[in-house]
Amino acid sequence: MKNLIKYISIVFVFAGMIACEDMLEPIDENRLDLDFVSTNPDAAEGILLNAYSGLLNQFSFSEGGADDAVNNQRGNGYKRMALGELSSQYNPAARWGSFERVFWVNRFLEIIDAGEIVWSRDTLTNDMFYLRLKGEAMALRGLHHFYVLQAHAGVGYSRELLGIPYFTEFIEPDGNFNVSRLSFEASVQAIMADFDAALTLLPTDYGLSAGEVDPWYADLEGFDYAKYQVVNDNYFDLRISGRIVRALKARLALFAASPSFLDGQSGYYTIAANNASEVLNTIGGVSGLAADGVEFYTSDDDINSGEMLWRGSIGGNSSTYEARMFPPSVNGNGEINPTQNFVDAFPMRSGFPATQENGYDPQNPYANRDPRLEKYVVFNGSEFGGGFINTGVGGGIDRLDSIAQKSTTTGYYLKKLLRPDVRINNDGTTQGKRHYNVYFRYTELFLILAEAANEIGGPDHMVNGMSARDVIAAVRERAGITQPDDYLASINNTEEMRDLIRNERRLELSFEGHRFWDLRRWGLSLNETAKGYFYDGSNYVELPSVEIRNYQSFATYMPIPNAETIKFSELEQNNGW
Repeated sequence: MKNLIKYISIVFVFAGMIACEDMLEPIDENRLDLDFVSTNPDAAEGILLNAYSGLLNQFSFSEGGADDAVNNQRGNGYKRMALGELSSQYNPAARWGSFERVFWVNRFLEIIDAGEIVWSRDTLTNDMFYLRLKGEAMALRGLHHFYVLQAHAGVGYSRELLGIPYFTEFIEPDGNFNVSRLSFEASVQAIMADFDAALTLLPTDYGLSAGEVDPWYADLEGFDYAKYQVVNDNYFDLRISGRIVRALKARLALFAASPSFLDGQSGYYTIAANNASEVLNTIGGVSGLAADGVEFYTSDDDINSGEMLWRGSIGGNSSTYEARMFPPSVNGNGEINPTQNFVDAFPMRSGFPATQENGYDPQNPYANRDPRLEKYVVFNGSEFGGGFINTGVGGGIDRLDSIAQKSTTTGYYLKKLLRPDVRINNDGTTQGKRHYNVYFRYTELFLILAEAANEIGGPDHMVNGMSARDVIAAVRERAGITQPDDYLASINNTEEMRDLIRNERRLELSFEGHRFWDLRRWGLSLNETAKGYFYDGSNYVELPSVEIRNYQSFATYMPIPNAETIKFSELEQNNGW
């Protein structure tokens, strides 16, 4: 970990760092040291902004390491993990590096708490800058600790459920990094404490009207709304806010309460449900579920969708993801192949599971199915990317196993997250479209509420006016399943609703980096063999074993990097690694 810190005092030169009057003279490079950063507000803020660079988005495609997909690239890290290579020496899903952002944040906090930064000559404006930026720092410190916790919490050699080291101070390169892991619950409480501190400093939203300003700003002596706008205008919309922190608290609490961890103890389901409902009620509860949330990525119009709780900035036109995922006949590499396991999870349009008893025809498998299936998966006969895609006999290079590491291995290609209006031409030219990173969608928050509320009191337990049944009905109706549906109405206990919520989460959040981690927190099998489906020219035939999953029995809990446990004797490894 020392290597992460060694050069942290070096500051990058970036636009706006130097005041206009200084530009007439060249800057001595020796000024770009800690003394300079500690007194220059733009340079100091640049340290904080490093913590935004490590935010996790929806483009990890970790599903290739779980049961929802097969990655056709032999060297892909998640594929190698799924096939049995996961170890403390090789872990592509490791997040120990998030501690680097923690130390950036701690350095920033050390600088601003020294009181030498002047954000504005006006005292009120200066105080408000301090509040907001410290709030961002506290929230980001908690978030990056959560990333590490999610990936590395587990049962140690001591047989105790352990969390992670928690760093609240900057440590110099020659300082003591040999710090033991907190208990799991103590780690959760430490993250919650940072989130709670942030909630007393951050605006609920940026660009609030004068009558909506949070009390810790409005109660400042001599409060002036015009000055408040300078600090907390809509210009900062993509920064972390109080609304986002409440959503992150709900995500953390649900994770903590899950069966593989605290298993409903210590009231974390209640914390998850309360924080989720508080945010969701500000958008109208279940009636506020965004109508375009099923496909939030398909056009430029979706970019400012009401589905976005927190997203990154909008990129320029590109075709990078489409080049990786499109079928080969439309000049893609077909990298992610959804499995039959995943396709089987989509119910019939009636809402009932896809079984022959409910009208499912294995020789007409995509008829009368949940409309999300056609939106998320390219199957035999689909139109996508400017062409018709056939994955069975007669499908040419799109046919299953036609071209190594390009043609599908399961009978399916990915459609979710891709812009259907991107074109990759035969002559190598492209027609790219805009993309953006998603950090939190409202649909995830609705599903957090549903899962937590059901675990607290069953399908109809109300939390601030919403129940699991209400949420799932709204999600399914938006998907195209007419409400009320008889299948949802037939569910009358916690266990049945739990299965349905998990399935809806699997579908709605598919290919956004959740399934790989959900299986672990639920304590479900990681070794479900990936299946496929192939049209042989006359019939559809199931492929019962496209790719095995070969995780160790203790892989519910991921390893601490071996290099860290060798260097630091206090750092206990998770059991088995």
